[in-house]
Amino acid sequence: AAAMLRALRRRWGSYKYRFVPWVALNLLRKSRTLRYVPESSQDKIISDEDVFEALLKVFKALFINDFNRQSHILALLPEIKCKYLELLTVKQKLSEVNSCNHQTQNVFSPEEVLFNTLGFAISRDQSSLESAGTGVFVTKGFVPKGTVVSMYPGTVYRKHEPIFFQSLGNPFIFRCIDGVLIDGNDKGLSRSVYRSCSRRDQLGPFQMSDESWLTASLQNPLAIGQYVNNCSHEKAANVCYQEFDVPGYFPVELKQYLPNIIYSHDIESHLRCVVLVALRDIKQGEELFSNYYTVVK
Repeated sequence: AAAMLRALRRRWGSYKYRFVPWVALNLLRKSRTLRYVPESSQDKIISDEDVFEALLKVFKALFINDFNRQSHILALLPEIKCKYLELLTVKQKLSEVNSCNHQTQNVFSPEEVLFNTLGFAISRDQSSLESAGTGVFVTKGFVPKGTVVSMYPGTVYRKHEPIFFQSLGNPFIFRCIDGVLIDGNDKGLSRSVYRSCSRRDQLGPFQMSDESWLTASLQNPLAIGQYVNNCSHEKAANVCYQEFDVPGYFPVELKQYLPNIIYSHDIESHLRCVVLVALRDIKQGEELFSNYYTVVK
């Protein structure tokens, strides 16, 4: 223990002189990361009710598509099972579901479920902008204006909560209007923090959040919004961010698809999510570009 403490002191001794310049640099950059909206109503491209209904529609479709894996939840909530049995497609025979014989159930990929539900699919690929890294594209279908097209996943930090070490070299921290931060980094310390918080909040078979966005196999195909690049002079924004607080009546069985988790377990508040909404019709093959609402001085 003493040796470890000495090693930490040596590392801090070499690092502390970089601390103040780092803080000063990020304070200077703060005005470029703030989203400025003169009136709160102007931040709502669509209503919260529309966001809620869109997420509910996709999540219900994902739940039904993955009905085989929901047996533990359905056993605890038989009334939920009855509700979803009514929503199963005509092709899925109720007799097979009731007899627990799901071998013939037609299971689609999450991307196919999204396409079948909202009429489009999105995925990550090399951005069309030079040196922009990964971007997000509409790979199939058509996105009408005002559609929820993606979600920004990550750990949600309230004001004054510790995020210093997670923020080092991290380009995926999104700042909400009220100062709430969402860390959408799927690697390193950020990844570990999210997984820890997610497993902390799990209630028996009920998962309160989705961990799959940290992997290559997405359970929620919308959860890639952190890779949407900012617009440029050549590429105008076709989507914008909209903050959404998940209401308390959000169905517990569908929380497994929410790609966000609150960092502090003791704070009783609604889960903050950020969705990306289409500013115009978006065609197949187009890359998504966002608008950060930067402060103009």
